Amino acid sequence: MNAWVWWLIAAAGLGIPLVLTAMPEFGMMAVGAVAGAVGAGLGLGTVAQVLVFLVVSVALIAVVRPIAARHSSERPQLATGIDALKGRQAVVLERVDGSGGRIKLAGEVWSARTLDDGQSFEPGQQVDVVEIDGATAIVM
Repeated sequence: MNAWVWWLIAAAGLGIPLVLTAMPEFGMMAVGAVAGAVGAGLGLGTVAQVLVFLVVSVALIAVVRPIAARHSSERPQLATGIDALKGRQAVVLERVDGSGGRIKLAGEVWSARTLDDGQSFEPGQQVDVVEIDGATAIVM
């Protein structure tokens, strides 16, 4: 069997743990194995094929991995769920104080309480949502 076939078998073999473990390094080594197959197809010797595999694999891991890590650590640009409600304004429907009350937030009626127990808001006033605690909006 030709050397390039063995390299393609190695690439497929490296693709299996990529799928099972979701570790992108296996995919990068699989690409290196494909590069080794190309080198074998071009008539390079065994040592050159292994060097092509190593250089491509290491280069991909050294370049792609830090970029992927940087992107995975970034916060999402679009806030959803309760994160989207923090910082929004609401209208007081029933008096809100440290023990409770009702507000209209994003078109829905929410139970609410003030951030500071000594503070209170009367119906019609605008409040800012500081946090969401379960089904209760914390306002100020």
